[in-house]
Amino acid sequence: MLFSLQLSRYPALANLERQTGVPKTYAVIGLATLYFFFIVFNLGGQLLTNFAGFVIPGYYSLEALFTTSKHDDTQWLTYWVVFALFTVIESLISVVYWFPFYYTFKFVFLLWLSLPAFKGADLIFRSFLSPTLGRYFQQHTSTASGLRAKADSVHAE
Repeated sequence: MLFSLQLSRYPALANLERQTGVPKTYAVIGLATLYFFFIVFNLGGQLLTNFAGFVIPGYYSLEALFTTSKHDDTQWLTYWVVFALFTVIESLISVVYWFPFYYTFKFVFLLWLSLPAFKGADLIFRSFLSPTLGRYFQQHTSTASGLRAKADSVHAE
């Protein structure tokens, strides 16, 4: 019931329900199952996991930029930092070739990172990245203003 109420916010799903006669809840669950099936059997696994990792968080990041709250901005900025690190590590070790069902695990990992209910990106950031990299970013000035101050001091000498 709650899931159906959440789906009612999307007019495209209501239109799909009217045209096909299939309840929107069943349609979404069916499409999600098909999506996951394609990933498990690596039928476009790379494309589908990248879609989940880029497009969906990208949409919510843009949405966050148009709100006055800074909490959602921080949440999505943290996601992008962790996602970027994961992408760099992934490309360096080429894990795809020797790990069975890699895209399935990557998909679940990206969902865990991005979904606000799990706050996976925040956990990774607080547990690993902040203790490791925090000492390099201790100043409360922005990077641009910090670089500007350093450039001005070098120029003054």
